[in-house]
Amino acid sequence: MEATVEQKLEALYKLQLIDSQIDRVKSMRGELPLEVADLEDEIAGLETRQSNLNTEVAKLEETIATNKHNIKTSQALIKKYDGQLTNVKNNREYDALTKEVEIQGLEVQAAEKRIKDFQIEVKYKNELVEKLKEEISERNKDLANKKSELDNIIEETTKEEKELDKHRKIAHKIVDERLYAAYYRIRSNVRNGLGVSIIERDSCSGCFASIPPQRQIEIKQHKKIIVCENCGRILVDSKLAGELVED
Repeated sequence: MEATVEQKLEALYKLQLIDSQIDRVKSMRGELPLEVADLEDEIAGLETRQSNLNTEVAKLEETIATNKHNIKTSQALIKKYDGQLTNVKNNREYDALTKEVEIQGLEVQAAEKRIKDFQIEVKYKNELVEKLKEEISERNKDLANKKSELDNIIEETTKEEKELDKHRKIAHKIVDERLYAAYYRIRSNVRNGLGVSIIERDSCSGCFASIPPQRQIEIKQHKKIIVCENCGRILVDSKLAGELVED
């Protein structure tokens, strides 16, 4: 058997009371869930940066090793050419070998310069990595504290929230889906989360707009769903609301 309009209004107002309590419970968590998520994102970003720096350092060290190997190769060639200088037969061979020694000497100097520059860069990047490690460590401590704080609040409120949710499901069953969808839409679009308002001092308690006397009579009859012409909230008379609060 389908519920009457009055029964639907009763259930809808109960739903509003329960949702307001759930909002209160969730508000106890404040900004903590967002703060936890932001810290997790920040730590992930710092770790990515640290990983990239470590990759860059590894490539620089590989380049340094290559240059050191090139220096050894050039030094071996210089030694070889120096040995050949003692057996030259003419000036042309002497000049050619001398030129090769000079070229390899320049190669050694250039490689040593590159190594020095790369080592400075490696030192700088390693210092950045150490700073990032410290920063990540501090952020992880902050995250652990925030998570602990959030977990404590969740533990304290979970039992209450489960109990409220149980009553919410009962009320939801009485309210048909069209009415519930309208209530949820209104509730989602207003700042205080009130999809249902009572009449107080001849006005809507949600937006304080005046409700005409004839409209108030219709609302008290509980024969149809009536919304505030100003804010769109579903209206319930204060007597019905008072009875539900006392229950």
